[in-house]
Amino acid sequence: MKKNIFLFVMLFVTAMSYAQVRDVDLGAYDTRLRNPQGGMYDYSDPEALNIRVAVWGWVKYPGKYRVPIYTTVYDLLSYAGGPLDDSIIDDMKLFRIDEEGNQELIKIQFENLLFQEKLRTSTVEVPKLHASDILVIPGEPKLYFRERLSIWLSILSAAVSLTILYLNITRN
Repeated sequence: MKKNIFLFVMLFVTAMSYAQVRDVDLGAYDTRLRNPQGGMYDYSDPEALNIRVAVWGWVKYPGKYRVPIYTTVYDLLSYAGGPLDDSIIDDMKLFRIDEEGNQELIKIQFENLLFQEKLRTSTVEVPKLHASDILVIPGEPKLYFRERLSIWLSILSAAVSLTILYLNITRN
C-alpha cells in the first residue's frame, strides 16, 4: 500500500511540474513583455505625413500603429515585434479599402525576400501602405515536445489516479 501511495505521489508531482500548458489566443500577449495599457503605438515622424494602420495576428505586439507614409510592410512588421514562431509568414495579407469603397486583399510574398539565392537587379514589388490598412499575420499554435509530454503525463496521471481509486473501492 505504501508503495502505491509513493508511486501515486511521484506521478502526481511529475505531472504537475510539466502540466503548465499555456493558453494561446489570437493576439494574446504576456504582460511582462509588453505595455498592458493598450495597443496604440506611435512611430510617427513630425516632418512627414503620418497614417494609422493596424497589425493583427501572430506578432509580438498586435495593435494600431501611427507610422510615416513612407513605411513599408516590412518596417511595420518590424515595429510590431516581428512574427511569432507560431506564425505562418508565407500567408501574410494586407487588407485595404480603396477610395471607392472596394475591399482589396493583397498577399505578401515574404518568403521571396527571406530565401532568395542571390541579389536581384530588378525591383521587388513591395506594396505601399495606405491609411487604414490592416496587416494580417495568420498562425496556429504548435505543440513542442514539452507540451506533448505534459499532455501525456496529465492523461497518465488521471489514469493512475482512477486505477488506484478503483482498487481502493473494490478492496473494501
